[in-house]
Amino acid sequence: MIGAIPGQLTPGNTLMTAQSHPGEAHNRVSLTLEQLRIFVAVAEREHVTQAAAALNLTQSAVSAAVSAIEARHGVKLFDRVGRRIELTEAGSTFLTEARAVLARAAAAEAVLSDLAGLKRGALNLAASQTVAGYWMPPLMARYRVTYPGIALALTIGNTESVAAMVREGEVDLGFVEGEVTDAALDIRAVADDQLIVVTAAANAPQRRTALRAADVKTMRWVFRERGSATRSIFEAALIGIGLDPASLDIVLELPSNEAVRAAVEHGAGAAALSRLAVADALASGTLVALNFPLPKRQFYALRHRERWVSQAERELLAMAAGKPSPAPRRNRPA
Repeated sequence: MIGAIPGQLTPGNTLMTAQSHPGEAHNRVSLTLEQLRIFVAVAEREHVTQAAAALNLTQSAVSAAVSAIEARHGVKLFDRVGRRIELTEAGSTFLTEARAVLARAAAAEAVLSDLAGLKRGALNLAASQTVAGYWMPPLMARYRVTYPGIALALTIGNTESVAAMVREGEVDLGFVEGEVTDAALDIRAVADDQLIVVTAAANAPQRRTALRAADVKTMRWVFRERGSATRSIFEAALIGIGLDPASLDIVLELPSNEAVRAAVEHGAGAAALSRLAVADALASGTLVALNFPLPKRQFYALRHRERWVSQAERELLAMAAGKPSPAPRRNRPA
């Protein structure tokens, strides 16, 4: 156990012991949403101090909340491994259920927010890096101007991790630049994007003829990490001209567009990036676009098929697609 103080968190984050009812041999403590939120935060970080900081609680309150769950049900949720903690098998199983309960509670709050007519509420969003860094900020700014009572929170990942967050109910909506195949998700195209191949101006060839497969093989390359849609689309284009991506001279694999762009600007090699990510560098002449046509790609909005679609979500999806918002839908999807 993390600590050993059974009890229940009140809304003020104070541990209280439940009162015995007549005829009961022991105090019975109900599991609260607050305890579930604390457990999930600890489980996701596998670190009590980090979870406490994220939740703006004391470390002792977080430890006590987890201990309350363990003591109440007689189940060990975490093992200590040196200075770290790890989920037990029971903890991993419980994490799935805890996330599901919190998602349902959030859905219930969304229904109440709908009834309030977009006067207040919150949306938790996730987006892959290109979308989050260049496309989402103007969209979120417009939305907040239109609906100042709706708070927005954004988590950044790659396409795979964003899809997982939507599927697990960790966020309300996801926005990605890669295609996703998942029967649990409703997927709709909301915008277009263009990938281009760029290199530092000092490394650009004198002639801007189309790059051939032989040219590509002689060049040094900077790639995004595996799981990135930018990388997947570029690799598919390479395969399309008969090149195995693994045969290229990949000097760096980096986890963000900004890191890739900086490396390219400093002469590390060429890279495939969204035009959105390099527009200012192209305009200033720091980077040069090479003649290697890549297909347009789409940005997609993701939501869970089984979740209630709140009015706040409908308005954001409509704004993202540049369309009038659809009529409110009061029934849950089948």
